[in-house]
Formats: sequence, structure tokens, C-alpha cells
Amino acid sequence: MTAKLIVYFTATGHALYRWTGGALELESRFTPDEPGLADFRVHLRGRRGALVYVLADLAGEDFHEDQIPYLRGGDRQAVVDRRLAQRYRDTRLSAALSLGFATGERRSERLLLASFTNSQQFTAWLDVLAESGARLSGVYSVPLLAPALAARLGMRGGRAFVVTANSTGLRQCYVEDGRLRFARLERTADMAPEALGPFVRAEMLRLAQYLSTLRALPRDGPPVQVVVVAPTAQRAAFEQALVSDSRLVFRTVDIDEAARKVGIKRLSAGASGEQLFLHLAVRHPPKEQFARGEDRRSFLMWRLQRAIIAAGAAGFAACLLYLGVQLIGLMGTKNETMLQRQQAQSATQQYERITASFPVTQTTTNNLKVTVVEFTKIASQSSSPEPALAYLSQVVEKFPQMDVESVLWSVGKAVAHDESASPPASAGPVAAPGAAANSGAELMQMIEVTGRVNATRRSDYRAITGQVQQFAAALRSDPSWRILRTQLPFDVTSEGTLSGDIGSTEGTEAPRFTITVGRALK
Repeated sequence: MTAKLIVYFTATGHALYRWTGGALELESRFTPDEPGLADFRVHLRGRRGALVYVLADLAGEDFHEDQIPYLRGGDRQAVVDRRLAQRYRDTRLSAALSLGFATGERRSERLLLASFTNSQQFTAWLDVLAESGARLSGVYSVPLLAPALAARLGMRGGRAFVVTANSTGLRQCYVEDGRLRFARLERTADMAPEALGPFVRAEMLRLAQYLSTLRALPRDGPPVQVVVVAPTAQRAAFEQALVSDSRLVFRTVDIDEAARKVGIKRLSAGASGEQLFLHLAVRHPPKEQFARGEDRRSFLMWRLQRAIIAAGAAGFAACLLYLGVQLIGLMGTKNETMLQRQQAQSATQQYERITASFPVTQTTTNNLKVTVVEFTKIASQSSSPEPALAYLSQVVEKFPQMDVESVLWSVGKAVAHDESASPPASAGPVAAPGAAANSGAELMQMIEVTGRVNATRRSDYRAITGQVQQFAAALRSDPSWRILRTQLPFDVTSEGTLSGDIGSTEGTEAPRFTITVGRALK
């Protein structure tokens, strides 16, 4: 596992911590001079590949608010680099923090330019880190981590101050909507513990007045919340000294409670506020930091390698998962195949037992199968006259004037009668419209109905024709039946006159007609 080292960089000395088991352990301290730098170089021997986090807690910090045009990508980075170069002489340790966008005549982005007034004090120590082969994760400052601490202490929006009592002095950070706006460090090394509470209140009033002058804090706005992280033994004294007013509302949190909210597992007795920031630097480092890409190249390459390895591991895991699913499916298929084989074998044995009881025949079993299949086909094409006769009886009941003399039911291919093939003068039956197109060589069951029209005068051929046509239309009430042939009791000659026995004499015999209907076999 990659080792993690944290360098706490202050003006009076530097401390090296090791991250192990989710907690910080102090390894060594170094003086801020050449002997201390030599000891630091010796201490880093054998630490090649270790991740190093540098946390600076210095008084010499500069914060400047600026605005740039709304840009993206390389154009924005070029403008930011130019603004940093205009503001600071040495841009090796500088950062530009986005404060959001300003609306007006043209859209622009607000930036907080931050750096150290003396960045040369870092140069030799960063060079030693590069020589040792350690990977520099980033150079952070306590103010950069103040928004993360404020969020864990319950201040996620609006304006707020975060005050901590560090070993370097009193750290005051102004946060607005989760973004750093300003910070300062006041020394408290020679101050008595009982005087620290009143000193905090006095310094906060001064800082609020200063920010109001800079227009970073509105004069007539609502009171600003101030969260003070105090030593556990001095919490009561802090609460007594920190009296809220119309400008500032104080809330005191002891360092043990703050450590629990930050996620520190164990906190050493007498620890100062910087322990909170050291823990956040390792567990939740902010995106913004001061080191350039050249100083972090080894770290960025290591992170890229880790991402590639993670992607490869994820792909390999996905392949293993897919392989497992396929193996489970293959096992299921094998089981189904084995079951099908057993069922086929059982069916074969049962078939052999059944066929063994058959009488001895002069043909093979396959021939018997073919015979049965053909017989089934023939039976399916056969038709019974009962449904057709039942349908005819239902129609006849509706026409009591029709006297049915004979009904002929048959199965065969209907012969098409084309009216256009013979002149109208032919004294034969009249084919129904559409019979030639629809019947053809189709196998059908046919009913030929012969009867007489009663209760109508023989000379009234119009009435007789109408009743016969109504009867024929009733026979077509079921769409599956269609008229194949209709023979009226009279004929029409080529001269357009009627021929036949109707209307000549007043006989006693009713006119006779014949209608043939058919239905395709299903």
C-alpha cells in the first residue's frame, strides 16, 4: 500500500506526519533552516513513491479578488495565468479560486487570487521531495480547507467565520456560500489561556470592520455566524467571553466535538486546531491547491496509472461476471439436454412396448403412420350435411309462402356459369354474380333447393321474382354461403319478352324455382 506523508509547514518549524490506520502519527520535526533541510533529505531516503501532502499555515498570505471574461478551456487558463503573473512575482505557488459569475452588461467570472508573500521558503523543500522520488499530491494552506471544515460544522451556505486555535496562532477564515473569501493568522504564542477568549472577540470585531471597508461584508446585512473551535478545557471561558451582538453571532465548539464531526478516530490530548486541517488535507483534499503541474507530474502519472488499473480491474471483473453467467447458462443447458435425452429414451421404450403388442402386419410401421396421416387429412376434408340442413331450415321458416319440394346436398367442385358466355335468350339457369370468380375449381358442399311460390298469382311475375330474390338473399345471410345458381319459373328471350307458362293461363300449379348455394369446405 502506498505510504502517505503530511508536511505541516509553519514559520517556526516543520512537522512530518504519517497517515496510518486512518489516523495521523508524528514522525519527526525539522527546523526551517539548512540543518533541518538536510535532516529532511535524510529522512526521505527509502520513501520513493510515497504520497506527500504539504499543508502550509503561514501568516504571509495574499488574497485578491479579480474578474475575468467568461471563458472555458485553454483560453480561460491562459487568462488566469496572465492575471497571476501580473499579481505575483513568483507564480510557482499560486492559485485562482472561482467565486462564481457576476451578472451585468457582460457575463464575467469572479476569481480569488491567492499566494504566499514569500514563496521562496518552499522552493528548497519541494526540490528535496522531487529528488527523493516522492509524489507531491499538492501544496495546500489552512484557509483552502476552511470551507470543508465549515461544512462539517454545520455551515453549508451564507456567510460565516471559522476560527481555530492552532499551534501557530489564531486562524480566522471568512467563508461565503462554501467559498473562501479571506483569511488571516494572528500570533498567540505569549498569550495567557484565560485571555484568549476576549482576544478572539476583539479580533473578530476588527476583521468584520475591515471586511466591511473592503465591501466583502455588507454593513447593513444580517448578523454573521462565527464558529469558534476552542480547546476542550477552555470552552466555558470562551462561551463566557464570546458575547453575540447585532453584527456577529458566536457559537463555540470544543475540539473533541469538531474532531468527531470531521471523522478523526483518535485525537491526542492537548491537540491544536491544525489537526482538523491535516486530517481534511488527507481525507478530503480540495480541488484548488498551489503547486504547479510540473511539481505534481509524478503524482498525476501515478493517479493515471491507478485509473487505468482500476478500469482494467473493472473490465476483468465484468468479464468474470459474464463468464460466470455463461457457465451457469451452460450448466442449465446441459441439464436440460440430459433431461430431454432421458425423456426421449423413455418415450422410445414406451413406444417399443406399445408396438410390441400390435398384431403382425404385412407392412412397416412407417407405412401405417403415413396411412393414418392421410386418413386424417381425408376426414378433415369431409363434411356432414346436418349443419347445412339446419341452416336451410332456419331460412325456410322465415318464408312460409315457399313450398320446398326437394333438397339435394352434395360435395364437389362447383361448375361456374358465366352469363356472358351465352346469350340472354337461352332458356337455362341464371348464374349468380361473382360465382365464376369465386367458385372455380374450389371444393365445396352444395345445397340445391327446388320449390314453388305460393300465395301469389302466376301472372304476377314481378312479385314472384321479388320473393325468389328475397329467399336467395336470406340464404346468403351467412357470409360463408354464396349463391351458385338461381333458376326462375320463367325465361327472358332476346327480344326482351317473357317465355314460359306463367301468365298464360290461370292454372292451379304454383311457379317452380331452383336455387343452388355453396360453401367452401374448411
